[in-house]
Amino acid sequence: MKEIAVKGQKREQTGKKATRLMRKEGLVPCNLYGEKKNDAGLPEALSFAVPMTDLRKLIYTPHIYVVNLNIDGVEHKAVIKELQFHPVSDALLHIDFYEINESKPITIGIPVKLNGLAQGVRDGGRLALIVRKVNVTAKYQDIPETLNIDVTNLNIGKSIKVGDLDFPGLEMATSKEVVVCTIKATRKSNAAAQATEEEA
Repeated sequence: MKEIAVKGQKREQTGKKATRLMRKEGLVPCNLYGEKKNDAGLPEALSFAVPMTDLRKLIYTPHIYVVNLNIDGVEHKAVIKELQFHPVSDALLHIDFYEINESKPITIGIPVKLNGLAQGVRDGGRLALIVRKVNVTAKYQDIPETLNIDVTNLNIGKSIKVGDLDFPGLEMATSKEVVVCTIKATRKSNAAAQATEEEA
């Protein structure tokens, strides 16, 4: 996985008024969750803020990153757990990070990349990517930047499901029945199939 460095500063005030003021100043409120728990046994968050200008490369990209967070001089390795955007303006409102432990597996969504010219496409069908990311569980050092899937032998009407995937060191966390990609019939492929039947 690619790595990126981000600097932040702790925030003492976490109410709505404080976060609104922060956003007006160009800062994005963030939380970092890890193994630390509060008295109720719930995950305890470290609240901090990062300038929006420092987050663009991390957020607006197809890549996934291990984030080297520097919060007031203290280093943390983390991945993005959740992004919150404004429903109308699409502005970034909040980020939750999850601190990673080198010896413990994490679950994260990995972008899917389809490789090869599918037989079904050669026959006139259309290749459709149904899910852009598949969740996997592994130690972060073993997680690839993309899940490369060979579609060369995929025929019209056929699909590849998560349960068909096998990558060493990775456990699929998305349901096995989820369809990753499929070859859909088109007018061209239907016409070709009909012509073949008539010739036969």
